[in-house]
Parts: sequence; structure tokens; C-alpha cells
Amino acid sequence: MKILTHGFGAAKGVLAVYVERRPNLEKYTKLHDVIPLQQGEIDYINQECGNGWRKLFNVYSKFIAQLQHPDHHFTNQSEGTKTWQQYRDNALLQNHSQEALLFSPPDLEQNSYQWHVIAGRTYAKRLLRDHDFTHSIVWIDEEFAIDRINKVIVCPYFDYRQLSNIKITKLVELIQDHTS
Repeated sequence: MKILTHGFGAAKGVLAVYVERRPNLEKYTKLHDVIPLQQGEIDYINQECGNGWRKLFNVYSKFIAQLQHPDHHFTNQSEGTKTWQQYRDNALLQNHSQEALLFSPPDLEQNSYQWHVIAGRTYAKRLLRDHDFTHSIVWIDEEFAIDRINKVIVCPYFDYRQLSNIKITKLVELIQDHTS
């Protein structure tokens, strides 16, 4: 079955993060593609959809800032993106980014992203049950799992309480330890 990939950011890149729900805004209800966000759109989503989305975008930016992946240009961005806050506001999920926030199951056959991160253990277990996309996932502990073959990681949801700075570091280390 063909998976219709939809969400925000780059249609191909270094990293895709998968979350269960999209922002509850009319303009995103019929989203059928991966679209880059425009400057200021993250702030708009935060204002319209609440604190949960602000936390998600902040944690995502912190994660990217710490990742320092050799193929990701966070550290090579223009003068406007030296901090995670500036990256969030000026580059995260925009047309020049290398990451995506997707509201569909991973499509590993398309090979559009180097890494796939499923945010939320409950969501990940449902995806693993309902979609036959990986048989080689290994649970490291109660919160993290990795499929080294397909480069899929399950981690806590992108929220300060669930994916703390220490857990962001663990997520970054999982990617860095398995990047060729």
C-alpha cells in the first residue's frame, strides 16, 4: 500500500520526525504533500494551536541544534541561525531546511530521509502494529528503540517533560553512533 506522505518541511532530507496529529487549523486539514513552512508560520501555529505546538517546535529546534549531523547545515546557516531559537524562527521546516515534521507513517521505500524519528512510544507501537514497515526494531529501554537497518528511531514525544535535554542528547547520540 502506497503511503501518502504529508507534513511540513523538506520533501527529502536528513531527518523526518513523525507525530500523530497535525495542527488543528483549517489550512492543514487537507494537506496531501510535504510543504515548507513560511517564515513566521511556526509562530502562527503556536498562537493558534497552543502550548503543545510551541513545545514541539522548541524541542525539535534544540534537537537539530545539538545534532550537528555532517549532512545537516545547522552550523553552516547564515548569520541568522546561531542559536536553536534563531534556527526555529528562521529555518526550521522551511524550504531551505533538511528536516520534516510528518503526520503520516514512515515510507521507508521512498528513501526520502536518512533518519526517521517516531515521536511517542504509544504512537510508535500503533504504527508498528498497523503498518508493516520494519521488522528489525530493537527496544533499548522503555522509551527508545532503534532499527539500525532502516534508520528508524522511536523516542519520547517532543515535549520538555517527555524529551528532556538529557533525552535529546541520547537521541542525538543514537543518530551519531549510527551515521556512516
